[in-house]
Amino acid sequence: MPVITSQGLTMQFGPQRALDALDVTVESGVTGLVGANGAGKTTFMSIVLGLRAPTSGSVQVLGLDPAHRGPELRSLVGYGPERNVFPDEMPASDFVKHLAEVRGMPHQEARGRASDALWLVGLGEERFRPLGTMSTGQRQRVKLAQAIAADPSLILLDEPTDGLDPVQRDEMLALIRQISAEYRIDVLLSSHLLEEVERICDHVVALDAGQLVAQGRLSTLVGTDEGVVVELVEVEDRPNALAQVVEALVGAGFDVRQEPGSFRFEVVGTDADAVADHVRDAVARSEARVRRIVRRRRRLEDLFEGARR
Repeated sequence: MPVITSQGLTMQFGPQRALDALDVTVESGVTGLVGANGAGKTTFMSIVLGLRAPTSGSVQVLGLDPAHRGPELRSLVGYGPERNVFPDEMPASDFVKHLAEVRGMPHQEARGRASDALWLVGLGEERFRPLGTMSTGQRQRVKLAQAIAADPSLILLDEPTDGLDPVQRDEMLALIRQISAEYRIDVLLSSHLLEEVERICDHVVALDAGQLVAQGRLSTLVGTDEGVVVELVEVEDRPNALAQVVEALVGAGFDVRQEPGSFRFEVVGTDADAVADHVRDAVARSEARVRRIVRRRRRLEDLFEGARR
């Protein structure tokens, strides 16, 4: 059974439509909810949690209707919000324990689970520190700890790597993937960083301005060959070679994406071999020199590019 399903889900805030008739299915595993800031990701999560009622349409989460069975549902779901809403003077262990109790866990069990969760996310030695003295990376780990402490079936994480440096981001993503795999917890991870989702997610739900762009298994949406990546060598006696190659390919009907200030560009097309042949001919006519030509892999970014054309 799917973890989350929605039919015609719409959310209107005055003249602004935050969600526009979404038909979404979230399968078991790690699902990336992707889109730019303002795409509707947080609104979708708030409806899934039963914190907002949709303007129209319906949603089922773990077989429950959030609008009518919100408290029961929230006892089964962990949530890590984007905002840092911490009581600065409270020790991390007390904070995680309290939220486990809010979800219905008995006091003694909640205390033990809070300690276990903080050790799991790498804060065992820091568990008695006041939240206000912790770094951004440590606070993000506390959010994850409180989301998993009450043994949920599903966790919702809203921008869990926000504010982290590259090393911390890698560690957080690996931790989320580990927790899902080892403890069989389904994850809905909201992010505007598409590369993160491509790294750890099984499925994707892509939103743009409240509309569904694409959904499905990540391996079927991205990763297939689609065109080539070309890098030319700058040659002093052929200063216009790059422009001539690009102009020829655009004239042949290809989508050419240049990197400003570089001799590298991507040529998008469904038949990578045919694209490579056109690139070869354009390079030969312009007498340019090639450093490399490699197959281009389709990315999540391409889903949004296609939807906006």
